[in-house]
Amino acid sequence: MSKLKIFGIVGGLALIGLVYWTILSVPEPPPPVEPEDRPLIMTYDGNTLSEEKDGKKIWELTAEKISVNIETQDMTLENIKAIFYAKDGRVVQVVDKTGTYDHKTQDVNLSGDVKATTSDGAELTSSELKWLAAQELLSALGDVRATKEDMEATGERMDSYDGFNKIKIQGKAHLARGVKNSETQNL
Repeated sequence: MSKLKIFGIVGGLALIGLVYWTILSVPEPPPPVEPEDRPLIMTYDGNTLSEEKDGKKIWELTAEKISVNIETQDMTLENIKAIFYAKDGRVVQVVDKTGTYDHKTQDVNLSGDVKATTSDGAELTSSELKWLAAQELLSALGDVRATKEDMEATGERMDSYDGFNKIKIQGKAHLARGVKNSETQNL
């Protein structure tokens, strides 16, 4: 056999070996990555939200930390100070540790140890406070206690359409006159 044929056979075997090695050494593709169903959240410190109707501010809310769901625009809030403006000119100031804001309904829900004061001297504490925007209803829920001058109102739920100037008390409701307001703490 000639040297040329031997080189051809060796070269052909080397080419076959190279193709075989290439086929065997191809790594398996990685498994597909499942997209996460977690909502995309944007978090930032310090911001103020507000709502106006007919050119008048209805409420404003300032939070130390706000987390926004980018898809729904719903928010969770920490260390909150809210101000609700009553139609009669009174102002209700509320402080709480946590809350939520629903972008679709524009409802605000504060929970924890809610404390509120009004510009005319009334004070309120409750476990939860809700602003239902569509109804313009402010509701205090859970261990509600409201005081003003010598009156004290307690119950499980207290609703108001005018910044707690007039209230509707439900669930173990109790109203007392002539109560000294010495237990109430100013905010």
